[in-house]
Amino acid sequence: MKSRLRRKNTGCRKEGFMNNQKLTILYERLSREDERENESVSIEYQKSFLEDYAVKNGLTNFVHITDDGWSGTRWDRPGFLKMMEKVDSGVVGQICIKDMSRLGRDHLRVGLFLEQLREQEVRLLAVAEGIDTAKGEDDFMPFRNIIAEWQARDTSRKIKAIFGARTAQGKHVSGALPYGYIHDPNDRQQWILDDVAAPIVARIFKSIINGMSITQVADELTAEKVLTPTAHWTQIGAGMPGKPTANPTRWSASTIITITQKQEYMGWKILNKTVKETYKSKRKKVAPEDMLITKGAYPAIVDEETWNVVQRLRATKRKPERITGAPHPLTGVLFCHDCGAKMYHKQGKTGREKVHHEYTCSSYRHYSRSCTCHYIRVEVVENLILETIRNVSRYVKNNESEFMERVRKTSAIQQEEMVKECRKKAAQAKRRREEVSGLVKKLYEAYAANKIPEKHFTDLLADYDKEQTGLDKEISELKTAIDGYNSDSVRADKFIELVKRHTEFNEFSATLLNEFVEKIIVHEAVKVDGIRTMQVDIYLNFIGKFELPDAEPLQAKLPPPKGTKKLRKDMTAEEIEILRVRDRERYAVKRNARIAAEQAVRDEILKGTSFETASQEKDINQAAS
Repeated sequence: MKSRLRRKNTGCRKEGFMNNQKLTILYERLSREDERENESVSIEYQKSFLEDYAVKNGLTNFVHITDDGWSGTRWDRPGFLKMMEKVDSGVVGQICIKDMSRLGRDHLRVGLFLEQLREQEVRLLAVAEGIDTAKGEDDFMPFRNIIAEWQARDTSRKIKAIFGARTAQGKHVSGALPYGYIHDPNDRQQWILDDVAAPIVARIFKSIINGMSITQVADELTAEKVLTPTAHWTQIGAGMPGKPTANPTRWSASTIITITQKQEYMGWKILNKTVKETYKSKRKKVAPEDMLITKGAYPAIVDEETWNVVQRLRATKRKPERITGAPHPLTGVLFCHDCGAKMYHKQGKTGREKVHHEYTCSSYRHYSRSCTCHYIRVEVVENLILETIRNVSRYVKNNESEFMERVRKTSAIQQEEMVKECRKKAAQAKRRREEVSGLVKKLYEAYAANKIPEKHFTDLLADYDKEQTGLDKEISELKTAIDGYNSDSVRADKFIELVKRHTEFNEFSATLLNEFVEKIIVHEAVKVDGIRTMQVDIYLNFIGKFELPDAEPLQAKLPPPKGTKKLRKDMTAEEIEILRVRDRERYAVKRNARIAAEQAVRDEILKGTSFETASQEKDINQAAS
């Protein structure tokens, strides 16, 4: 008697078998569109309705599976997928739904689902419509499914029209808002600052500018037990979407990334961000030019310059260093003058305690590209940056009007030169990409004709694919740079405001670097007066490369490596530049000779060279790799 009572009270809620009886699934679904049209389809009503039917008809071994807030046009619903897993495992005997529209609003997909149930010998019961597949097919079932789909299409058209009208009026179509804002109690279309969350958002942007990584920011907020956005909205009763987590103070890197990507924090109202082509498709992002943007619509949490600096920092991948465990702030800022590649950070130890840092060209000794070393120590770059910022800031404070005039005169010339150089590099990269595409085509033809072994084909194809990927990335970066030069004008007034915010420039810091410096171009080193020196061009934010009156180009004094040429003390700048050009030409000859030799080996392989001895084959294979 006790076992029967226990089974009656609790056993019907458990999943699995009971007395060899298969499981009965009571499936409920509700979308927002359904809820607007009819309150009788609420989840609570469906559960009560189906459970009463199951009890009256002796279906005791049942379990509820629910999709709340999911459209019937979506077939990736979590509850539906869970139900299908149980069907596939063979533990389900019957599925109960209120009506066929709860199952879905696509008559083709519903038909396929019914066929799958038939193969699995699973009974389907649509209670309100009197459908029971165990009693035979209902001739009107396909028509009901088509009508349900028509209803979904009609509802989608109506909602799309309403949303379009609201967007055209400059109104939001949903109540969602970014973390850091809350709705104005007097007008939900207006946003006001959240006194608790807004400082956290500003802190996140500031921490990244100060040199912290995304993961470090998340770990710091977690350590201080700051509530995550979802937990904060739950605490203040904002009613925002999001599932509660086990640890409400555990911040993730993805949450920080999402916050840093939102343009709304600059006070912008952005409408028409996503769109659905049809009621069956998922939402996708709209092109930036098709969005409706209104600047200054809300109180800004961060200014536009801060937001842009953070985007630039996020675009550069910074790997944690082996010794310090943190990425270096100069990574992504230094570029090679000769090939345009980013400089590579190297770190090591001299003795037991002294750590040395330096940067070299990332194309140096690279397989598909070749350039000279461009070696420069980190402390040298930091000193040059600090010196430049000090000198320019001092000049701005003492000669503000003259500074504005000089910037206006030189900005147009500098931008024209940079655009011309970027276009030249982009054209070279496109030509090389076409050459690689031709080589890949020949490689496939040779492999198809059995002229080269499969191993050689795989290795060569991987190399060409890697080179093509690098060229595509380079072309994209150059196009972005060209668009930036064409759209962004020099703003000397912004630089003056930046200088006034800083009163002292005593030491180098990541904050100083990220706020003042746009990029740094490093030239190859030469010897001047017996000292190895190299020219360094520092481009400042808003004003680019600014040269003070009667100032010489920055020359970094470096330890002299072996093989550098000594220049005469009385040599002019033109003569020094001639020597630099000669050095570059000499390195180019060596590089081209090495590339030609490697290509010759590839050509021999592609021709299907027959090897007389095993050692000869081994030598050619090593040269090709």
